[in-house]
Amino acid sequence: MGELLTIGEPMVVFEAQESDVDLATAQQFQKFSAGAELNVAIGMARLGHPVDYVSAVGDDPFGVYLRRILRTDGVADAAMLTKPGLPTGFYLKQRVSHGDPAVAYFRQGSAASHYQPADLATVNLADVRLAHLSGIFAALSPNCLAAYRQLNADLVYNRIPVTFDPNLRPTLWSSTTEMIRVTNDLARYGTFVMPGLSEGQTLTGLQEPEAIADFYLRQGVTTRAVIVKLGAQGAFAKLKDGRQFTVPGFTVPRVIDTVGAGDGFAVGLISGLLEGQSLPAALKRANAIGALAVQSPGDNDGYPTRQQLDQFFKRNH
Repeated sequence: MGELLTIGEPMVVFEAQESDVDLATAQQFQKFSAGAELNVAIGMARLGHPVDYVSAVGDDPFGVYLRRILRTDGVADAAMLTKPGLPTGFYLKQRVSHGDPAVAYFRQGSAASHYQPADLATVNLADVRLAHLSGIFAALSPNCLAAYRQLNADLVYNRIPVTFDPNLRPTLWSSTTEMIRVTNDLARYGTFVMPGLSEGQTLTGLQEPEAIADFYLRQGVTTRAVIVKLGAQGAFAKLKDGRQFTVPGFTVPRVIDTVGAGDGFAVGLISGLLEGQSLPAALKRANAIGALAVQSPGDNDGYPTRQQLDQFFKRNH
């Protein structure tokens, strides 16, 4: 397996080409790959890190397209199963001139939602140095939650660090109460827990970044640090030993699409940690890739190669 492992639902997204038009009215769409964990996998591979992506797709054109995208970007898909007769999920995304775009999901009953704990037999943790998990896969179905918990337990047993992004998707959960309860329980086993500020407020009922960080540090079983993403303002981090700091974000000339920025942030953090950077340095990279992500359409089109990342830092030193 690669040095990074992640599990999630790969999807196709059709992005409207007319700005500020509702999805029912839009006529023209462009196809991209999508899915939070898929975004992270692609971003890591572009920076030269071997990645294994664990999931399932259908034996349909969307599934074929996603495998092709992963292989083109250098992500290993040997642990991505094909489940015949089940559809690959997709969604529609609005194009907006400012703010967050509206989205409409078509993923119920997808191949990924039928992933079972027994399917983890294809996963080998021998070479894995870090795993990235998020609350999305756990929300897909009871069997996906069971598979998530089994994989997380295997990672903890093998002392493999885990980055955990809540990635709240309320429409996937039976209720807000259930979403909060399960997500907070999953966060207990994240080595690095990384909620966005609004996510942290929803999950904890607390308002300030430090209070949110303290909540997850107190409840954590394996948690070493909590990073609260602050959007354009950067990120706040607090460690188990009490150290804390804020790393400022980068100013961008124009925000084109905010979807995928949080996953780009994860790419920066994870790649920095794997390369032995200090947490502040890794968070600076995380902020940089998040800034690059919002300047491109598509969920992962703005993620940089190593050369592009170096050029960004030279322009913004």
